[in-house]
Amino acid sequence: MEFDKLTEQVLGACFEVSNELGIGFLESVYEKSLVIALRDKGLSANSQVNVKVSFRGQDVGDFFADIIVEEKLIIELKVVKTIAPEHIAQVLNYLRATKIKTALLINFGKSKLEYRRFDNRMVVL
Repeated sequence: MEFDKLTEQVLGACFEVSNELGIGFLESVYEKSLVIALRDKGLSANSQVNVKVSFRGQDVGDFFADIIVEEKLIIELKVVKTIAPEHIAQVLNYLRATKIKTALLINFGKSKLEYRRFDNRMVVL
């Protein structure tokens, strides 16, 4: 239930950004705008968060999560015509590499905001 409320707040902020900016900007513009919208809602939101990837107890690489909200939700942003399987794989790998249980894949590349929710490594929509 806690994650449903957080997801609802985050999606509300995403729709605000989409409605105010429309389409056609770079991903970084949407990222910065979304962080502002999330913080305006009183949420803790950090962008380009460095996350270590471990293999057998050893660090083997890093990735940068676009946005992490309240240390509970990963947001991966895209500005593409359509969400592709590799985008989904990316989000699932992010969940696997962290202890975070929920992620949103947000696409600002269409006239209507596109999103998918991932929870416990399964697509929920």
